[in-house]
This record gives sequence, structure tokens and C-alpha cells, in this order.
Amino acid sequence: MSLTLIVLLVLVLYVFQIFLQEVSGHWTNLGAIVGNRDTAPDLSQVAARLNRAKNNMLEALPLFLGLSMLVLVRGGDTTMASWAAMGFLVARMLYVPAYVSGLPWLRSIIWFAGMVSLFVMALTLL
Repeated sequence: MSLTLIVLLVLVLYVFQIFLQEVSGHWTNLGAIVGNRDTAPDLSQVAARLNRAKNNMLEALPLFLGLSMLVLVRGGDTTMASWAAMGFLVARMLYVPAYVSGLPWLRSIIWFAGMVSLFVMALTLL
């Protein structure tokens, strides 16, 4: 799979996380979902975890996008970078359910795997 496609899939995952987080706070209130959201709802435990998982993705996304763009523009080892980017994508896909489930060690291990993937991407630029 190309690095460009993986970047697009990571962005799709981010949009999906935004959707999950927004909808989780307003499950049965369609008016609140489509409204102006002037008042924030009280978040359930799952909604709060989805919010924190989304915020964590928001923190990791600039690193991933920056490294991806550097590899694509600079012409680093795109094969290794693509594998590392795929590792990041898989880790981030697993991170959301691990975070929502409340398994702290599993969540932390998955987060670390994603960070290692970013480190490998950075190494391909050297």
C-alpha cells in the first residue's frame, strides 16, 4: 500500500474519531447532534474516553503528517516508511477500542507501538 493511501486512511480514521466522539455525547438527542451545541452535554465514561482518544490522535497527527510529507517530498525510503506508516495506522485503529474498553496497559502498549512506527518513519529520512 502506498504511503499516500495510508496518509489518507489515517485522515479518514481521524474524521471517524471526531464523529464517534461528537455523537457519543448526544446519542439519542438528534436536535443536539444537528444543532449549535451551545451547551456541552455531560459526558458518559465512554464519551469521555472517546474524547481523550480523539485528542490523543490530534496530538500524534502532526507528527505523522509531517514525517509522511518529508518522506514523500525528500524521497526517503518510501517502502520502509510505508510499512512504518501502516504500523501507525493499525496501532491507531486498535488504540480507540483499547482506550474505550479501559484497559490501561493494553492502551499504553498500543500507543507505544504507534510512537515506534513514527520513530521508524523518522529513521528513513536519515
